[in-house]
Amino acid sequence: MKTVMAFIRINMMNSTKKALTAAGITSMTAEGHAQGRGRGHWDAKVMAGAKENMPEALAHMGGQPRLRPQTLILITIPDEKVKLVVDTIIEANQTGQPGDGKIFVLPEYDAIRVRTEESGDIVLD
Repeated sequence: MKTVMAFIRINMMNSTKKALTAAGITSMTAEGHAQGRGRGHWDAKVMAGAKENMPEALAHMGGQPRLRPQTLILITIPDEKVKLVVDTIIEANQTGQPGDGKIFVLPEYDAIRVRTEESGDIVLD
């Protein structure tokens, strides 16, 4: 079993959820208050101006923090569904622009349903 952890743009959550549901993935956890950034594609001149508190540069940046709001999605699935989930998230979020997101696939050792104490892949749906 694996957990797929995806960071996506906040405005892409609904289309991602619809795509995953259409692919038969109904269980997930989402956190809408994640913040982060990648390598970033900031204009060097604008960044230099912002460091010097130049009003034009600060206005160009729009007052946005360097960490940007993102949605974090966690989906724990049997191994055979990993490719489906990853491909679905990519298809729903890929615009070709910086900031489309990141996906990580993590190993899981077990899952336990609290109510019944069942464990293993059976508790994933």
